[in-house]
Amino acid sequence: MLALDQGTTSSRAILFTDEGRLSASAAFEFAQHYPRPGWVEHEPKDILDTTVRAIREAVQKAGISPAQIAAIGITNQRETTLVWDRLTGEPVYNAIVWQCRRTASIIQKLKDRGMAPMLHQKTGLVPDAYFSASKIRWLLDETNLQKRAENGELCFGTVDSYLAYHLVKGRPHVTDATNASRTMLMNLKTQDWDEELLRLFNIPRAMLPRIADTAETIGMLDEAFLGTEIPVTALAGDQHAALFGQACFEPGAVKNTYGTGCFMLMNTGDKPIQDDKGLLTTVAWRLNGKPTYALEGSVFIAGAAIQWLRDELGIIDSAGASEDLAAQVKDSGGVYFVPAFTGLGAPHWDMYARGTLTGLSRGTGRAHIARAALEAIAYQSNDLMRLMAKSLGHKPVSLKVDGGATANDLLMQLQADIAGISVLRPQVRETTALGVALLAGMGVGLFGTPEQAAKTWQLDRRFTPDSNVDLRQKRLGGWERAVKTALFEAQLRKEST
Repeated sequence: MLALDQGTTSSRAILFTDEGRLSASAAFEFAQHYPRPGWVEHEPKDILDTTVRAIREAVQKAGISPAQIAAIGITNQRETTLVWDRLTGEPVYNAIVWQCRRTASIIQKLKDRGMAPMLHQKTGLVPDAYFSASKIRWLLDETNLQKRAENGELCFGTVDSYLAYHLVKGRPHVTDATNASRTMLMNLKTQDWDEELLRLFNIPRAMLPRIADTAETIGMLDEAFLGTEIPVTALAGDQHAALFGQACFEPGAVKNTYGTGCFMLMNTGDKPIQDDKGLLTTVAWRLNGKPTYALEGSVFIAGAAIQWLRDELGIIDSAGASEDLAAQVKDSGGVYFVPAFTGLGAPHWDMYARGTLTGLSRGTGRAHIARAALEAIAYQSNDLMRLMAKSLGHKPVSLKVDGGATANDLLMQLQADIAGISVLRPQVRETTALGVALLAGMGVGLFGTPEQAAKTWQLDRRFTPDSNVDLRQKRLGGWERAVKTALFEAQLRKEST
């Protein structure tokens, strides 16, 4: 099974056996573009080209014939928005990345009109520039292409749609229910595009993709890429694929993915639970027309903070070096880092917040800042865990973790200590890719049920929390003060714009 994991900073292709073992992988990073402060873009050509390169290299590394691949699944950075010409496939503008804040004013106007309750009730989301709808509106206005969109000459899609359109024979214009649920245009109850929301954003239905099940045959990979046709049988947003790959099939099961951002999802079963504490209601997956739902908490900047230490501050040579540097000091020396480079997600949902460092002293060194960056990831994730506990009625028994940053043992121990909960790291840490590979296997009948698909989940290491409750509360108090500082600055910024 071949998983195409198209993320925010790289495109990966990973081959798994039908027993869930990783066979081979390839990954290529691509450029991030920041035209203005708070704006983030990708070149669509980079997304497609790195994906194709990764596919070919992974197959070559595995030493297999492409004909041995039973199915392909695509998982993707979710809310990132692309619009392209239906006839030629050429994009009309760069991809507007999920992190991008350029549409904050559009969302603020909707909030000022009192639209937030209706948007939350229909979509399970909170009004924020994070989601796709306002990005589409901005893009059509900027390019003056509303009429072409109304005429059906343009296609909108998240990255799964864009890749399917360009990789699958016949150019299907399709997305799945998980990605559609992140656009702020899909009604959770009807599982379809909502006419009232389309009118609110003035987005033509003609440019929207068909909403498919998460495991469903989309078509065949064009033979131009690997010399043979292969069924493409799953599409899933990255966090939903990770929830599946972590075998979180029972209501109350929780996972946290540590990537560019952190995304914590809790399975809530066959009914969407509306939360008023800052969590999102989303489709976990949809199989045979039946949706399973989840609550989600979103942290916009996690691993990206470590990249910032590397690329902008230059205090580490690689992301992995952050652990060794941070371990040189016993604590952060009172330094707190709120990495709100593109706003704050749950529970604050403040589009105007920006990064803040507090507690600096003459004795502050590189190691303190590196440790504060790792702690910030754990603090933000703990904020999500506390919200999950309130909705569940009690703290979850444990937290399953995945993503590249879980290789950092110090970060995982910090997470256990700060959250006061056991952290479970699986043997296969690429659970986003594994999840969509298993879903693809279901799409071609390799597995009959989700439980059969993910029966190979195995524990690598359990991180047990420190029992010093007083120290934990002191740390949390310092974090809360740092966040209040960032929010105060955000309010000043909002008033000045």
